[in-house]
Amino acid sequence: MITPFRTLTSRAAVLDRADVDTDQIVPKQFLKRIERAGFGAHLFHDWRFHPDGRPRPEFELNRPEAAGARILLAGRNFGCGSSREHAAWALEDYGFRVVIAPSFGDIFHTNALKIGLVAIRLAPDEVKRLMEVAHEGGELTVDLVDQTIETPAGERIAFPFDAHARTCLLEGLDEIALTSRREAGIAAFEELHPARTATTALAGALP
Repeated sequence: MITPFRTLTSRAAVLDRADVDTDQIVPKQFLKRIERAGFGAHLFHDWRFHPDGRPRPEFELNRPEAAGARILLAGRNFGCGSSREHAAWALEDYGFRVVIAPSFGDIFHTNALKIGLVAIRLAPDEVKRLMEVAHEGGELTVDLVDQTIETPAGERIAFPFDAHARTCLLEGLDEIALTSRREAGIAAFEELHPARTATTALAGALP
């Protein structure tokens, strides 16, 4: 199961950079963990920290206005590069629940939705508008039920979203939970399977 998502009101962090790849989201040296938790500490590590571990105050997520943000506003082609699932894990573990960008790497987008990280595609000018709101300190409300994002001024921006992914997020269903919903059908198939196998074996033994 994943944590269901319906609405979220939060300030947003702005990472106005294009082509942010998964190795930048979580560098390869931190991929030794076998569990999903703990990757948030390494999110954007090479951008967030100096080599001696001191935070870089100029990095977007280290700025005061990004503190506590659960929404990330990003540039085009966010999450491109390798297929590592750890990139989505790190964003979720850091505290983000929503990522909004003009476009995503396809595999990253799929990985994000599978763990309950809401990845929303918007037109570039709409993303820029939300970035302006974030820079002004305003909170955004993301509503997956209505498929809208609302600004403090009451402006509502509609967004498209895959119907199946939306249902899974609203109901908190991961792939295991979806499979469990079909237990009756799976059990019925398994009951028939031995008979079909025996019939095949018998047919093969005929002259």
